[in-house]
Amino acid sequence: MTASDHTGTGREGGIAALIRRRPLVSFFVLALGLSWVAWTPWILSDNGLGVLDFSFPEVLGTSQLTGMLFGAYLGPLGAAFVVTAVTGGRAGLRVWVGRLLRWRVAPRWYLVALFAVPAAVLLLGALASGGQVHAPSMFAVSLYVPALLLQMLTTGLAEEPGWRDFALPLLQDRFGPLGAAAVLGPLWGLWHVPLFFTEWGSWPNVTVLHVVEFIAFSALFNVVIMWLFNRTGQSLPIVMLFHVSLNNTVSIFWLEMFPTVPADMLQHVLLAGAAVAATVTIVLTRGRLGLPRVVPASERSSTESEKMTV
Repeated sequence: MTASDHTGTGREGGIAALIRRRPLVSFFVLALGLSWVAWTPWILSDNGLGVLDFSFPEVLGTSQLTGMLFGAYLGPLGAAFVVTAVTGGRAGLRVWVGRLLRWRVAPRWYLVALFAVPAAVLLLGALASGGQVHAPSMFAVSLYVPALLLQMLTTGLAEEPGWRDFALPLLQDRFGPLGAAAVLGPLWGLWHVPLFFTEWGSWPNVTVLHVVEFIAFSALFNVVIMWLFNRTGQSLPIVMLFHVSLNNTVSIFWLEMFPTVPADMLQHVLLAGAAVAATVTIVLTRGRLGLPRVVPASERSSTESEKMTV
């Protein structure tokens, strides 16, 4: 074995050991870092800052699929796979993938995932427009389901196996529901920040307020997603549907139905709605966000004794 072989083995062992010691930190560093590096060419291209004199090809009228999607997959999804494989091996990967395939939940949760967010967004739009609501075109209505499926395979699959499937259970075990929300929500929002320098973020019509509001919205919306994740027995398909229902409703229906609402008002409206929803969720669940309470063994024994006595 050569000296270089010894060096490589030591480095690999060191990185693996670091990931095992700090799985959450490793995940967040990889999730943000890998995505940001992969997005750099798109950000610097004519689709963003215009530093590099080329543009990414457009698919379905946007360069997001060619410029952003690879980095989105590489970040949260790729980081979750790597850290899970290192820390949990095949057994850990089975648990991780198991939540992704957890489709068998009560039908009411599909109704919540599919209709709660669209109904809330349309209600917010009606309030913001003063009741000036336009009926959507038949084209928009017919586009909704295919676009939702595309969003599931892009946004949903790229993000949720990382943020909610991998990070959330570990964060809740360590910090509890509200502590996990305080960590995960802002970091989820922060992950998007470089995208504001591209057509995704309507560059160059972007201000610091837009970015801050988006991060705040992400933190608040994450609270409601956490509740749904916990209440459905950690079903990732339900969480993915809930998440992408928001993206889909806004992108397809908002401009058609509420043309009198200024474009820069959308984030204000969504932030206000998320603040109300998060507050109600925290109050009604008493801060548990749907996470079942684990009864200590001593309390379980006491309770069982009382039942036998009764």
